[in-house]
Amino acid sequence: MEQISLKKLSKESKIALLNGLGYESDGNFVLDKSQNKIIDKYIEEPVRLDNMIIFPGSTIILDDNPLSIISYLEEYGDVF
Repeated sequence: MEQISLKKLSKESKIALLNGLGYESDGNFVLDKSQNKIIDKYIEEPVRLDNMIIFPGSTIILDDNPLSIISYLEEYGDVF
């Protein structure tokens, strides 16, 4: 599986990726199907399209904040 940086993708490509995973976007935030903002469970902030991160093999969308990344790896590190 090839890993790609979401930072290099266009906004349209990011939205298409989200749609494929069952999410949506208003162009700024990641939304669920009911148009509610996805909240990063580790920092309790809405996930912005420009700051989203998706780990390989996961459909969990997080903010690229270091606290979120470390917390995710602590919780799910055994899957890597």
